[in-house]
Amino acid sequence: MRVLVAGATGAMGTELLPRLVDAGHEVFAMVRSDSAKARAAELGAVPVIADALDRAQVEAAVREAAPEVIVNQLTAIGHIDTRHFERSFAATDRLRIEGTDNLLAAARATGVRRFVAQSNGAFTYARTGGPVKTEQDPLDRSPVAPMAPMIAAIEHLEKAVLGAAWTEGIVLRYGAFYGPGTSMAPGSAQLEMIRKRKFPVVGDGGGVWSFVHVADAAEATVAAVENGGRGVYNIVDDDPAPVAEWLPELAAMMGAKKPMRVPRFIGRLAAGPAGVVLMTELRGASNAKAKRELGWYPTHPTWRQGLQAVTD
Repeated sequence: MRVLVAGATGAMGTELLPRLVDAGHEVFAMVRSDSAKARAAELGAVPVIADALDRAQVEAAVREAAPEVIVNQLTAIGHIDTRHFERSFAATDRLRIEGTDNLLAAARATGVRRFVAQSNGAFTYARTGGPVKTEQDPLDRSPVAPMAPMIAAIEHLEKAVLGAAWTEGIVLRYGAFYGPGTSMAPGSAQLEMIRKRKFPVVGDGGGVWSFVHVADAAEATVAAVENGGRGVYNIVDDDPAPVAEWLPELAAMMGAKKPMRVPRFIGRLAAGPAGVVLMTELRGASNAKAKRELGWYPTHPTWRQGLQAVTD
């Protein structure tokens, strides 16, 4: 198939492009700079130039590629400062709203038959009920203020993609990424904070995280391109875990001292209300649907195995 990937040279795109090429697809990469153009070509894709926030450029790029499938991986997430969570996600929120709308408009104009979009299943589920959520559970309807724009952008993207009756809309709710190019890669700022005991367990550390290795996320995306049906899929590993469990284990893997523990009010001062939510209230996600309907199984079924490889 002819597949166009938007957001093609980030951590996900770097893993995704060669896998699509190896699977026999004719792959196009929507990029906006010469350096990204060269990188996309190195990964085996045909680059097409467009700024995702310019609707005319996006439509021209989509018409040039004439894809059967579009994969929207548009993000601009760097280091996440939980004290300024809204600021950390502002550029990505805009891409998830305006960029998605531009891609969908171009896809409709050119008759794209399947549209696969990146969403977030790591930070977005309602913080009520059981610790592990399925795709049928609601997103957070009462987020803390700094997280509200991010969740609103996710809701916009999901409704737009799933509501496009003229194409087969597929939403992939990825877990917290680790692996090459992510915030949890060798030498990354986040791992260094853990190594230096600057990443404490806040409160009871009861927030449940669902992780996924970026390579496994790419494999799931290929499966969605080839076999997915309209709907939402959690793309996470088999092992949701509370912060009080995974953070000390990760520190031990790195040969670091055990993380400090601080009460919630100290955590709020140091990491803001979003940081407290991430540490104490998150819900994890189940990958049963992705396994059942996409035939996808993570090669790193638990963060214990995958993060050990990252820290070795």
